[in-house]
Amino acid sequence: MTFTESIKTCLSKYADFKGRASRSEYWWFALFITLTGLVLSFVSETLSGLFYLGILLPSIAAATRRLHDTDRSGWFQLIGLIPVLGWIAIIYFLAQPPQASNRFGTSSDALTDPA
Repeated sequence: MTFTESIKTCLSKYADFKGRASRSEYWWFALFITLTGLVLSFVSETLSGLFYLGILLPSIAAATRRLHDTDRSGWFQLIGLIPVLGWIAIIYFLAQPPQASNRFGTSSDALTDPA
């Protein structure tokens, strides 16, 4: 999935917590959030705050779908509330290769996504 495709997909699934997201879909979207937030913070703190508020729900949804792709519940995101070790754990979980078939469905990306 390309950078623009992942942004379109994640924004079109604004609050969709079902299904799966490939690694490329999630990480391109995370890069978009980081870069856009950084640029907006140079322009206006208020503008960047509004951006982060507006993108909060789709970023949680995308992370949930990414965790589903690794056969984990979206609730695993709560591990990120633990300082440092929780952040490392959630990044590790989000970077894992997909599971071809699991309780959240079958992913065609699992067969083509390099490990």
